Amino acid sequence: MKSDIVGERGEILIRDPKIAIVLFQTIRVAWLWLIIRLILASTWIPAGWGKLHNPAWMSGQAIEGFWANAVSVDTGSITYEWYRTFLQFMIDAGWASWFGPLMAYAETTIGILLLLGAFTGIAAFAGGVLNLNFMLAGVASSNPIMFLFSILLILAWKVAGWYGLDRWLLPRLGTPWTRSSVKSADESG
Repeated sequence: MKSDIVGERGEILIRDPKIAIVLFQTIRVAWLWLIIRLILASTWIPAGWGKLHNPAWMSGQAIEGFWANAVSVDTGSITYEWYRTFLQFMIDAGWASWFGPLMAYAETTIGILLLLGAFTGIAAFAGGVLNLNFMLAGVASSNPIMFLFSILLILAWKVAGWYGLDRWLLPRLGTPWTRSSVKSADESG
């Protein structure tokens, strides 16, 4: 039975609305994604940089204290018991000693990649995962807005780095599902 919305190879044939095409598939609003990238970068870089230069974060003491506060029934505001159990597992396993430095390097790297517009979709995804974890641990702060901006950058991954390194990186490196379409001078000669 033939369907009007499914192609011969199983692809969905429903057209995107014009606004989605303009926002996520054209460079007309690449300036908007630049602004959002810079907002996120200006949050991630100082957060990570501060942790990199804080001995309590680099030893894991700070994150262990954060986890302990989050899992406490008296002071924590975790909604999901499974997440409280997960954090308690990380405390019991002694993961704070390597997780603190990982957080510091991850936040700094995410910020730098967003600032440079390099691997924007991947950096936004990583930032969104961190924001989600902070929110699951009961910390609202700027995390909901940062999470929303990360989702938007993920959706706009093809154009979000237009004013950045992705303009050259994406065509050269390609994507995991396609080979790069740009040939080097050796290949074209």
